Amino acid sequence: MTAPGLRTPRERARAQLTLEIKNVARRQLAEVGAAALSMRSIARELGLGSASALYRYFPSRDAILTALIIDAYDALGSAAEMAEARVREQSLMDRWMAASHGVRDWALAHPQEYGLIFGSPVPGYTAPEDTIEPANRVPRLLTGLLAALVAASGDAPHHRLPVSPAVARALRPALKSAASGIPDELVIHGVMAWTYLFGAISFEVFGHRREIVGDPAPFFDHEVRTIAMALGITGPS
Repeated sequence: MTAPGLRTPRERARAQLTLEIKNVARRQLAEVGAAALSMRSIARELGLGSASALYRYFPSRDAILTALIIDAYDALGSAAEMAEARVREQSLMDRWMAASHGVRDWALAHPQEYGLIFGSPVPGYTAPEDTIEPANRVPRLLTGLLAALVAASGDAPHHRLPVSPAVARALRPALKSAASGIPDELVIHGVMAWTYLFGAISFEVFGHRREIVGDPAPFFDHEVRTIAMALGITGPS
């Protein structure tokens, strides 16, 4: 028997080929886009002869896309979490700025993978529930910063409009996934922070502001700092 924690040669070979399949799919994704990705082209590049050889590892092209999407969300989440962890003992503004720059740095370094999770939907593909948890890593981090702000101040940041029943119904999925005791308004601010941050990054990654922002880095820094202040995050940075 194989000792606990050690995999058999067959398991190691399967894990290695699974990784190679995803690497080839990721490379082809950058070349032809998600819509044109196919089991046949992946199998051909791997020298497997036919697409049927891949079915023991992934039952469909959509399963490969799902694996790439989960990997991308996890890599993005790790980048944001690691950036924030490096300044965990500093101000909330420092932590917000670090997380924001962590997301931007990863997105600029991996534009194709970023496009897979935040670009145009892939025709005919519906993301399964497996993608929800990794997709929530960055929003959960941002909401955690706002929760820390509430804990420090004893009040929700910038009380503005009351949360109407219609808004509560609209945000039911986000409100259900929030930690117990977090006010509804705080969850809404977290959704806003997530939207503003990724809107700014998407505009840069996809080139929508190329003609009006000559130097994106300092503008992004100013932008996310302004967003933080609008959400009630203040302090030295």
